[in-house]
Amino acid sequence: MKKLVYALTLLLIPVLLAGCESKLLVFDPKGPVARSLTDLIVYSIIFMLVIVVVIFVLFGYIVWKYRARKDDSDFEPEEEKGNHLLEITWFTIPVIIVIALMIPTMKTIYEVEDIPQGYEEEEPLVIHVTSADWKWIFSYPEQDIETVNYINIPADHPVQFKMTSAGTMQSFWVPELGGQKYTMANMQTNLYLVADKPGSFYGRNTSFNGQGYAHMEFEVQAQTEEDFNEWVHEVHNTAMDLSEEKYSEILEPGVLGRMTFNGTHLEWIDHAHGGSEKYIDSELYRIDHGDDEEEQEEGREDDQEEENENQDTEDTSESANTDHSHH
Repeated sequence: MKKLVYALTLLLIPVLLAGCESKLLVFDPKGPVARSLTDLIVYSIIFMLVIVVVIFVLFGYIVWKYRARKDDSDFEPEEEKGNHLLEITWFTIPVIIVIALMIPTMKTIYEVEDIPQGYEEEEPLVIHVTSADWKWIFSYPEQDIETVNYINIPADHPVQFKMTSAGTMQSFWVPELGGQKYTMANMQTNLYLVADKPGSFYGRNTSFNGQGYAHMEFEVQAQTEEDFNEWVHEVHNTAMDLSEEKYSEILEPGVLGRMTFNGTHLEWIDHAHGGSEKYIDSELYRIDHGDDEEEQEEGREDDQEEENENQDTEDTSESANTDHSHH
């Protein structure tokens, strides 16, 4: 009895811990892309739960039906060399399961790569996303605006995020609007999102990238078309101009608050097409081994001395061969 109570307690722990989160954002979609992904997740969970239930029912039935009995102590089952029907069945069922999961998964993956259905005729708002240590930089080339750690977008309108990184690989994710996608230096990834209605949505980096990882968050503020245009007008009248010196300062490793600028860094650098190296602090990712560095330096000096000795030996041999040929 004690073992049963202990086992049930262990099983209940994950259920109780799940209650610590008031709302699972993944299951609270606020846009068509997020709904497609949520539907896929729910379908997969239900499908796999059905399989688990069937397995446990069959397991219990078989254990009960073929349990050891006192009146069957002399029973010996017939020896069988194989059963083609069962072998085909055990092979076919997993194939059907994989296909049943694969088809909707592949369909959804290709769907979310394009503008969501119903918005194909609308011109998307283009926002360039640049991740850095440990902040998010958002550039509006058409509006000539740049923000740090927040985005304003019009609701019920497609947005195309062109994403890259000014440093390490990171991951852009707004769970209520869509799935996550990686940002990488010297290349560009694209993500289409739509917010159904005005509202505030939480976004963050989901790829660990150092000590400031936990603070690498941002807000997506979906607004009406009028409010968005008013915000653009306000920024043009009140925000300071972005300079290359200021941008280099922003990219220095550290956690920042919200910032807003007139102009974008795309005027002099696009990290998706090279040039990120000048902004990357290699010392940030160097592993400090303490005394090991001195040993490594001594090892490099020894290697250099050995290389010089080998070069001198080769030069001496060549000189001797030359003299011999002259004689």
